[in-house]
Amino acid sequence: MDILEKLFGSSARVKIMRLFLFNTDEVYDIDEVVSRVRVSKINTRKELVVLEKIGMLRKVSFTKDVEQKRGKKVKTVKKKVTGYEINSNFIYLSALQNLLINMMPLNTNHILKKLSTMGRMKLILVSGVFIQEWENTRVDILIVGDKLKIPAIELLVRTLEAEIGKEIRYAIFETHDFQYRVGVCDKLVRDILEYPHQKLIDKIDIEIPRERSTME
Repeated sequence: MDILEKLFGSSARVKIMRLFLFNTDEVYDIDEVVSRVRVSKINTRKELVVLEKIGMLRKVSFTKDVEQKRGKKVKTVKKKVTGYEINSNFIYLSALQNLLINMMPLNTNHILKKLSTMGRMKLILVSGVFIQEWENTRVDILIVGDKLKIPAIELLVRTLEAEIGKEIRYAIFETHDFQYRVGVCDKLVRDILEYPHQKLIDKIDIEIPRERSTME
């Protein structure tokens, strides 16, 4: 159990608090919270009640699109549901944001160990949410390698999202595709490499080429 879990009583509470603190403009019903933080519905409901009682969250009604299956047809209908949103007037809101957002659960050894089983990794780079860089960033994690197990990588990303409480932007490239994009000065790749980042593994040693002058 990490420090935050000890402070706040459970990992479930920390995950739910992070979800709402990172997404202050969003409203979530209990099913959406369960899906995002990967905590049982019983525990999620219990933690939401606690956070509502202390004033951090408030209960609201809103309309969401819900898919209904009728025979072989799937129809999207609007349904009124009850959900929760952050209480912007909560007295400790700013303090909790500073604490829970700055103390990110980034265990690079854990990430490297997991990814090492998902292909031949050549370059793993983290940015954005992992280094508290909120503006100059295009992705939170870049993965380059060969024989990549995409479904497994995507599952790992979903797991990290549940821990952090925020959607993770990521890019995955096979080595030859990434090197080609570097060579043609692909804007996405250039931005990723030029913006603040941290390399967890680098077996490529890529240099960013200068863009060719239009006079050449």
